[in-house]
Amino acid sequence: MRAVVTRVNSARVTRAETGEVLGEIGKGFLVLLGVHVDDTEKEAAKIADRICGLRVFDDENGKMNLGLEQVGGQVLVVSQFTLYGNCRKGRRPSFAEAAPPELGEAMYERFLELCGELGYPPQHGRFGADMKVESLNDGPVTLLLDTDQLQGPRH
Repeated sequence: MRAVVTRVNSARVTRAETGEVLGEIGKGFLVLLGVHVDDTEKEAAKIADRICGLRVFDDENGKMNLGLEQVGGQVLVVSQFTLYGNCRKGRRPSFAEAAPPELGEAMYERFLELCGELGYPPQHGRFGADMKVESLNDGPVTLLLDTDQLQGPRH
């Protein structure tokens, strides 16, 4: 799995066609989540644990030392298969590494469940929907996480 995690003061995702708000948060993380064709629950657990445990909020000394729990933060997750777009050749990305919709949705849903089990029930978009994402970035602080580069969960 691959995720772009942005520290935000607020974020929301709406359905493009109707403007219906699907998910909205205050301070916390906006997570754009991509699922790889070979991902399993192991990768979902690994990345959920890492994201929910990140300490990237400023403490009283201005150091990135606090996590979601200490700042009362929330999580907003949006599926983003284009994170597996390969632009190495040509001008049109290949999405061969992105999970097919059935697997992508199952792993996305499992990731949402795992975040909830870790104490951060996420707000979220709708898998496969055309959505608009708005955020008020804080810092800005934006991190790229890839399960191929992470150690396993602490549990």
